[in-house]
Amino acid sequence: MSDATTLNVSHETRQRLECYAALLEKWTPRINLVARSTLREIWKRHIVDSAQVFGLIKHPVTHWADLGSGGGFPGLVVAIMAIERGTPAQITLVESDQRKCAFLHTVLRQTGAQAAIVNKRIEDIAPLKADVLSARALSDLSSLLGFAERHLDPGGVAVFHKGVSWRKEVLAAQRAWKFHYRVATSQTGEGSVILTITGVSRV
Repeated sequence: MSDATTLNVSHETRQRLECYAALLEKWTPRINLVARSTLREIWKRHIVDSAQVFGLIKHPVTHWADLGSGGGFPGLVVAIMAIERGTPAQITLVESDQRKCAFLHTVLRQTGAQAAIVNKRIEDIAPLKADVLSARALSDLSSLLGFAERHLDPGGVAVFHKGVSWRKEVLAAQRAWKFHYRVATSQTGEGSVILTITGVSRV
């Protein structure tokens, strides 16, 4: 697992992430947590890709909420890293699929990570008032900003993975939303970026 060594984490955290990766390989054929074609690159495509968002956020964080957690990216990786770092203090994983929630519970139990799992649709839950809001491969930017308006604390930060068409998504979103954003080049996907967004409001 050469990609594991690129993470600046303790031996204990790396072991927890390896446990997570093994569970992902075991469960994916049954409930399609990630594309099977990416299983050979779990560390680069999923774990390292998720871990990089942790470093883009100013810590300590009181409440980090991850929307559409699915297989746990980036929320579970953040929760595992929080054991060593002591931040975020509270993590919420929102996932509407009950089978995927069962997977999330299994990973938390076997790694010792702490997070609250909310098995509901994002639109149906009360405002989370999160300091940090993350989402990966969930929806287009305009829809994500709608979620941010509802669930992000007014002074909070949204952090979204985006692919090669991110510029088009930003332009489309600016028709309906006002927001400030910064672009960080992804360490793991050519042409991909991570957007950190603040000051979300409707036009």
